[in-house]
Amino acid sequence: MEYGFSKIFDLSFDKAVEKITDELKKEGFGVLTEIDVKDTMKKKLNLDFKNYKILGACNPSIAHKALQFEEELGLLLPCNIIVYEKEGKSVVSVFNPLIMTQFVNTKEMNEIAEVVKSKLIHALESV
Repeated sequence: MEYGFSKIFDLSFDKAVEKITDELKKEGFGVLTEIDVKDTMKKKLNLDFKNYKILGACNPSIAHKALQFEEELGLLLPCNIIVYEKEGKSVVSVFNPLIMTQFVNTKEMNEIAEVVKSKLIHALESV
């Protein structure tokens, strides 16, 4: 099973981050965390790294529903989205929530994961 879905865009890195954030909002997701990997590598290891961000996204109503079925699911939340530069373009990748069903394989979680997958792919395709 693929653990993510990716698309390459002819956008600047900053524009790609802005666009995926906007599209996630349209699908009911907020970005709770933003990790600037380039900045972290420089500060912690004094290494130069390409532009690379990890966005931790959450749809509160779906998360609430999922946590009602499985309290430990928080270990797999939020859903990560990455944006990075590659060969002058921007790559945006979204987490495949069906991965969660390998750990919590119930009818309820399968249904929730399918909904989240649909929303994340729609956001990705709309960038």
